[in-house]
Parts: sequence; structure tokens; C-alpha cells
Amino acid sequence: MVIRHLQYLAALARERHFARAAVACNVTQPTLSAGIKQLEESLGVLIAERGQRYLGLTSEGKRVLSWAQRVLIEYDGPRQELSEMREGLVGRLRVGAIPVTLPIIPLLTAPFTRRHERTDIQITSLTSILIQRGLDDFDLDAGVTYLDNEPLVRARQLPLYRERYVLLTRRDSAFCGRQAVSWSEAACLPLCLLTPDMQNRRILDTHFMRQAPTSMRRWRPIRW
Repeated sequence: MVIRHLQYLAALARERHFARAAVACNVTQPTLSAGIKQLEESLGVLIAERGQRYLGLTSEGKRVLSWAQRVLIEYDGPRQELSEMREGLVGRLRVGAIPVTLPIIPLLTAPFTRRHERTDIQITSLTSILIQRGLDDFDLDAGVTYLDNEPLVRARQLPLYRERYVLLTRRDSAFCGRQAVSWSEAACLPLCLLTPDMQNRRILDTHFMRQAPTSMRRWRPIRW
């Protein structure tokens, strides 16, 4: 077993295609396939399910992948630190962000790129669930999402800012000129909301369920 074979496995799990994984690793497809086969033989388990195409990892393969990702992180760590000492930080920072945070992302990335000019940043708009999965699978280096309601696990957390909710209505509505609106009042309106797979929507649903349970019968959300 060699580090190269673990890199092949990580690429295969990420690309879900032998040819694309080979391109990502800068090797031929037969070389990558042979490396995965050697890894299977050294561990004595079947890692990848094969047919006319890549069918996914076996249950044993998923366990091996989890271990391989940790090994690769530890392997790359010393090299990155030594390279940073000699030349400064180099590489790509992969960040997942929920859509509502995208406007403030430049406030984070601009100082970072000014300090580390030889790096680039990849920002991907994701749900909080996919951010958690990306961090667990080491496909993301950082995530920007809510800390309350459904906080990330197995990750260090840093509060960035507090969010306030604002109700937008017509000028001739009953709420015109009001400084505040209760949740029970808002629950009676036909609201435009994100779909339930977005955490922002689930946070609002939680508030409505807790503070306006009877009004929920008349609540008619209009999805964006």
C-alpha cells in the first residue's frame, strides 16, 4: 500500500468515474484502476463495485475511504507547512456557503487573498446539510452556515455576525409604518419562502410552530 493508491481512491470517490479520477490524478485510467486493485489486494477487501461503469464503493470501501482521507490530510500537512515557511501559503481553499451568506463572503476572502497571494479560493453555494457532508468527506476546507438550530458537528466554530429577519410588504398593507411584527401576525400572511431543504426556511418554520401553532392552519407559504 502506498500514498498514491490512497490518492487514487479519494479521487475516484470524488469524481465517481474512473476516467475523470485518472485525469484528476494525472495518470492513465489503467494505472488508476491497477492502483485501486492493488489497494484491494493489500487490504483483502473489495473497495469499488465495478460493472460497465463505476457503481460506487462497497461498505468496506467507504470505511477505507474515511481512513484514507485522514491519512492524506496528515500526509499533506507537513509538506504544506514546510512550503509555507519557504514560499508562503500555496493552494486552493474550498469553502461551502449557504446562499444567504454569499453577499458577505468577499469580506472574508479579500483579506485572506491579500495576505496569501499565491492561493485561490473556490466558493460553492450549498445547503447546510451538504456543507456538513463536504467537511466530513474532506471535500471542503471550511463552511459558512448557521451556528444555531442545526449547528455543524465535528468542526471548530467561529461566530461571524447576527442575522435579523425583515418582513417586506406592500405600502398599502396593514403593516405599513410598523416597527415590528409578531410571528403570529406573519404566520397569517402568504409568505415567499425558500424550500424546506434550506435551513433558513426550517428556522422560520420552527419559529412559526413554536409561537403561532394555531395560525399555521392559515399559513400559506409561497416558495421561491
